[in-house]
Amino acid sequence: MVNLEDIKKAREEIGDIIHKTPLLSSELLNARAGRRIFLKAEHLQKTGSFKIRGAVNAVKHAVRNGAEFITAASSGNHGQAVACIAGKLGIPAVIVVPQDANRAKVAAIEAYGGKVEYCGFTSSDRIPRAMQLAAENSGVYIPPYDHPHIIAGQGTIGLEILEQLPEVDVIVVPVGGGGLISGILTAVKAIKPEVRIVGVEPETGNDTQLSLKSGKITSVSGNFSIADGLRTSQPGELTFPILQKQLDDLVVVTEEEIKSALQFIIERTKQLIEPSAAVTVAAILAGKAGGQDERIVAVLSGGNIDLLELRSCLPE
Repeated sequence: MVNLEDIKKAREEIGDIIHKTPLLSSELLNARAGRRIFLKAEHLQKTGSFKIRGAVNAVKHAVRNGAEFITAASSGNHGQAVACIAGKLGIPAVIVVPQDANRAKVAAIEAYGGKVEYCGFTSSDRIPRAMQLAAENSGVYIPPYDHPHIIAGQGTIGLEILEQLPEVDVIVVPVGGGGLISGILTAVKAIKPEVRIVGVEPETGNDTQLSLKSGKITSVSGNFSIADGLRTSQPGELTFPILQKQLDDLVVVTEEEIKSALQFIIERTKQLIEPSAAVTVAAILAGKAGGQDERIVAVLSGGNIDLLELRSCLPE
């Protein structure tokens, strides 16, 4: 299990690469929600999402242990982050993406110096190919969330929140595979256990909710949420036990609630975020997370959205 010391070491490891992102506030958002809300602006992070934190930690460790080649299986934020840090370290990287990968995300991976290989349409196609490439090239495969160094890197967000807002009552976090929320849980609960951590999933992809209810990892299929960064089929083997032990609550939001929150943030705060980031604000605006007298931090996990697809992510 990842612990607080691992996360503190990760902060030292990644400090020369990442940004310490700000906490933003909006009077209009507070008035709309009837709550005191602070936005942890990971959409302003390098590569446009929190993923760079875990990627830097994992790739640096891999290179230190002799890796000469890095692979990942992702068409999104994780792939961009791995390509970015590999490029900075001068290590070749191949990101295996689906054949229908978004052109903007592929372009971003290539811009960071990563080589793109297309393979199949699902993670069950991409992951074995990425692992095969790593094995054939004296390399290391970097998973998107289910890895101790990834979890520890993401947990540095929890340390920053406690430093920026020591009086925080609630932290609301998007949930996909669970790497982000596992890291934040581990950091925050070790330092200030009274802070409540609330996870948020799309209603159409509630694998973690179902897993927590059943007490075992449960898969879902057919997840077509606009929150594409949260389209995992099940929580991770490492992340799920952390959620089982420490998570205070998990809520789901509808597609319309995500769209409405996304529109509000873009129009009223002038922050360009992606739908996966909007789920936390959606939960707060819908009254599903945080009380009126509490100080609430909503983690905005990323801002990588194809502008050509933005209109389809907004209310009709």
